[in-house]
Amino acid sequence: MVENAPPLELLIAAPRGFCAGVDRAIQIVELAIERYGTPVYVRHEIVHNKYVVDTLKAKGAIFVEELDEVPDDAPVVFSAHGVPKAVPAKAEERGLTYVDATCPLVSKVHRQAERLIEAGRHILFIGHAGHPEVIGTFGQVPEGGMTLIETVADVAAFEPADPDNLAFLTQTTLSVDDTAEVAAAMQARFPAIVAPKGDDICYATSNRQAAVKAIAGSCDKVLVVGAPNSSNSLRLVEVAKRNGADAILVQRADDLNFAWLDGVKRLGITAGASAPEKLVRELVDHIATRFAVTEQEVEIARENITFKLPRGLQTA
Repeated sequence: MVENAPPLELLIAAPRGFCAGVDRAIQIVELAIERYGTPVYVRHEIVHNKYVVDTLKAKGAIFVEELDEVPDDAPVVFSAHGVPKAVPAKAEERGLTYVDATCPLVSKVHRQAERLIEAGRHILFIGHAGHPEVIGTFGQVPEGGMTLIETVADVAAFEPADPDNLAFLTQTTLSVDDTAEVAAAMQARFPAIVAPKGDDICYATSNRQAAVKAIAGSCDKVLVVGAPNSSNSLRLVEVAKRNGADAILVQRADDLNFAWLDGVKRLGITAGASAPEKLVRELVDHIATRFAVTEQEVEIARENITFKLPRGLQTA
């Protein structure tokens, strides 16, 4: 610590960082490498975090965009965000060994989508265009069975063929408040619409947003550790801003511009569900090179959820 450093109080949100689905996905890649040897191919980023991806690359994982890039005799892992049904079907057609690391909470949405289509309902899916989870979920049902809804305006513009036969589902990593607003608009316009069984937005997303709400109002600024392509990390920035704090996304400690902390007396820190705690500690240590830091963790929930590993890897 620098002598005569200005004081800076850190409010660190909890829960933050890795969720059970991310933990499981990373473990699946590591166990696949242990079981099959290197290289193990991974279709898309296993989770949206460069540090995690680079760490797995160093262990022998090769990340590709499409299955066509995977050699015939190589094992492949599908990312935590889920994949369209056509992807495992193509892997089976080619005789590839594959392991599906889709988060079980995303898989739950996939199964709901299948059941709703079987029941003859058209699905309105609340999500962000182009996100891998959205692409994966749309790929569970026949083309035309689902319509993407991003905003309340999309609800107003949607003209269903059969307004009495609708249902809605949501991406798991959305803003809790925004989604509630869109869902309310749907239910007001289409009173017969079938809502999801339980909340599609995952517990980790909800908890991290609630934890940010708990600190944002009393912070001058909030730093969110996460990747620019991480939906849940971007939502944490939005939630912090909405609750009274200037908020900035940072991938690593090196991204921190100390000018951002001019005049800041109390700084909030959190991390998206795909950002490891190591990056939070790295950021705190970096800040402590210029400030006399005191830390307080603000915990709003305790998470103890774990997910089973796929059969066959459990004994790796």
